[in-house]
Amino acid sequence: MEAFAIALEGLALAEWLRFSRWGYATVNTTHVLGLGLLIGAIVTLDLRLIGLWKATPIEQLYRVLSPVAASGLGIAIITGMLLFSVRATEYVELELFFVKLGLVVAGTGFVAVIHFRYALERLSFKQQRLVGIMSLSIWLSVLVSGRLLAFV
Repeated sequence: MEAFAIALEGLALAEWLRFSRWGYATVNTTHVLGLGLLIGAIVTLDLRLIGLWKATPIEQLYRVLSPVAASGLGIAIITGMLLFSVRATEYVELELFFVKLGLVVAGTGFVAVIHFRYALERLSFKQQRLVGIMSLSIWLSVLVSGRLLAFV
């Protein structure tokens, strides 16, 4: 893993990001934008699943918010990999980094299972509530662990 991290840090793009005045700032800002889209959409849908805004049909909210969340996830993953490349050798030494990655995989997998296996509107209120609580817990944990990485 260490050899991979060293090689990644040596890539021209990683070097450019490390020394560019605006490159890193642009990628970092775009990462935050992706996270905003992802977390904003997921939290809104999860709160509906938990029981808020009962007058709004879940399928309508899901139809609008799932592409927003997917776009945010795509942006966050691409920019996250770019940010990782700048300090790869430091990140691979941190357990918290792997916790965050595991949570992202868990959250993405959870969404995929719910999306492809079940129709949210067909679940009972108890099941919807459980899905909302689990999803909210996972994605807020991703957000917290990502912020903590900036301080270790």
